Amino acid sequence: MARIIPVLVGPMYEDQEVWYPKYRLEEAGFETPLVGTRKGEYMSKYGYPAKAESAAADMKADDLAGIMVPGGYAPDKLRTDPDVLELVRGVHAKGGMVATICHGPWVLISAGIVKERRIAATKAIKDDLVNAGAHFVDEEAVVDGNIVSARRPSDLPAFARAMLKVLEKRAEPSAAGRREAREPTTPPPA
Repeated sequence: MARIIPVLVGPMYEDQEVWYPKYRLEEAGFETPLVGTRKGEYMSKYGYPAKAESAAADMKADDLAGIMVPGGYAPDKLRTDPDVLELVRGVHAKGGMVATICHGPWVLISAGIVKERRIAATKAIKDDLVNAGAHFVDEEAVVDGNIVSARRPSDLPAFARAMLKVLEKRAEPSAAGRREAREPTTPPPA
């Protein structure tokens, strides 16, 4: 299974919603490159820099285990970039985890992947989600298939646990297949 989960960044990203999930995913053994509409530095809402190692156009969904779309004001810019939208659609289409928090679902709306899905987000974009055909949910962490979502920074612990649980479930079939290949097909003599 791929072990790369890019974290999208853009101008005025929400600090906690980038760094907390990034470090939790790294603790679990995933690579979490910062990815933007272009390579380079982006400043957070509070002036903390994040250096995008890659542009979305340089990433391939087939190489990824998932993608993380944080909030802040960055999603309003990210959702206008066709390469960002193509990357999110590609990860979603292959069944990779698509994680998002706060205003991040704006990117999922623009990518056209929220219809009939249960999505948590800040109440400020509730109407946007509903108008896009999603079911807005006011809970700290929501899992609907491969989409993991949360409302705000105070939800980050539950959000991170939900992301890791989804990733663990997605890895189980391949791990079970490896175990079966090693185990004998007939029981040992008694």
